[in-house]
Amino acid sequence: MSYGGLPGGHYQPLSADQVERLHEAALTVLEQTGFQYEPDLDENLKATEAFDMVVDRAHHRIYFPRDKLMEQVHKAPQRVVLYSRDGKNDLHLADDRVYLGTGGAAIKILDLETGETRHTTLRDLYDLGRLVDQLNNIHFFLRPCIPKDIPEALYDENVFYTCLKATAKHVMAGVNDIAGFHKMLDIAAMVAGNLESLKARPFVSVIASFAISPLRLCTHSTRIMQEAVRQKIPVALSCAPMAGVTSPITMSGTLVQTHAEQLAGIAICQMTNPGAPVLYGGIPGRANLWNLGYQGGSVECGMMNAAIHQLARHIKVPNYNSSGLTDAKIPDAQAGWEKAMTTLLAAMGGSNYVHHAAGMLNCMLTVAHEQFVIDDEIIGQCCKVLAGISTDSKHLALEVIDSAARGNAFIKSAHTMKHMTTEYFNGNGVTDTKNLDKWIKAGRLDAWTRARNIAKQTLGRSGPDYMPTEIDSAIRQKYDIRLQSR
Repeated sequence: MSYGGLPGGHYQPLSADQVERLHEAALTVLEQTGFQYEPDLDENLKATEAFDMVVDRAHHRIYFPRDKLMEQVHKAPQRVVLYSRDGKNDLHLADDRVYLGTGGAAIKILDLETGETRHTTLRDLYDLGRLVDQLNNIHFFLRPCIPKDIPEALYDENVFYTCLKATAKHVMAGVNDIAGFHKMLDIAAMVAGNLESLKARPFVSVIASFAISPLRLCTHSTRIMQEAVRQKIPVALSCAPMAGVTSPITMSGTLVQTHAEQLAGIAICQMTNPGAPVLYGGIPGRANLWNLGYQGGSVECGMMNAAIHQLARHIKVPNYNSSGLTDAKIPDAQAGWEKAMTTLLAAMGGSNYVHHAAGMLNCMLTVAHEQFVIDDEIIGQCCKVLAGISTDSKHLALEVIDSAARGNAFIKSAHTMKHMTTEYFNGNGVTDTKNLDKWIKAGRLDAWTRARNIAKQTLGRSGPDYMPTEIDSAIRQKYDIRLQSR
């Protein structure tokens, strides 16, 4: 049983007054400090001026009057649906509905056979997609690794082709440029039947890292973002300020800056194409000030990402953010507690589309098949929390209590038989519940080893091929697809 789409919102690190205070502070930042922009955004600048934003060309800065800004922000849809190919894993992003899945751009993987670190390949991406397709608690497939065995010029068509061949779940990834976006669009349209069918039920979406924190528009990514919204393909507006380095050291200061960056990005999208589907993509993090690296496993990251959902909910735009990051290098106890804490906070906070929740290790540099299996278990347990406790008459079980009090055994009752497989979380098998003697007799396997065995068994099965032969042939005739069939 999958618990995708259950409502969160139980954990709110900010009060209503604090949310409003942060929102007003972000508006002040955009009015008074504004947004710096890189060269070659002339068309964008003219568009913003047409909507009464203020462009200071001498200092390369855009200022956003708050009323005019919010007029554009309010055009963004309050609900975005990211479709799956088979309709079984559609993501209805709105309110406090929670979905968790993969993410990242790892360049290394723990080899499933040796356990040693090596560079990621296109085959790894395919195998991870096949694995995630069979893990019920991972709700979507955001490209988790970069294939290092193909030329960068072939990246976009190969990544999306490979993901779409591996899984029927919703696929999201970044693209290298506008040309790459159109290659992705063409391949997805071929899979859908035509472009109109794709736009009616988009089973692909893109990430655009439009903002370089603090408060600077990236020309390259802004153009990709705008092209996506022109085509009505859902786009996550990613910005990831790092407290102490690219944003203030304080959590509230980082949240203000993140919210300001998101408001600007959403407004630019709506000025480009009113009503275009976007995800508020704030991903606040913190720096390890000892080495200036990213410290993704800290509990504060979980707190700030839960707060981000509150800010997104305040302006009524679905959000994309992060959990499940860890500074651990292997699937060990540290990975477990860091992932469980941040994922539980994101889920209970009500974040709509939580990426990085499965598979990531070593500050987003590494993935591991085993970690996807373990994280599927963590995500499932976190979402079980959202399911809550049923208190209808069948679950209150007064008749069963009465019967047991008169000498009948709970374990033999029909009520126990009926509810034993649905009342409690049943995982994928990676959690060991045997007694000590049986655990020793089975080989004293730890969680990493059990997860490795599950991953191997899953990949050893001949799962579905989601790329029909005729479409596969047509795509390969048009594009240089490097994934080899086995």
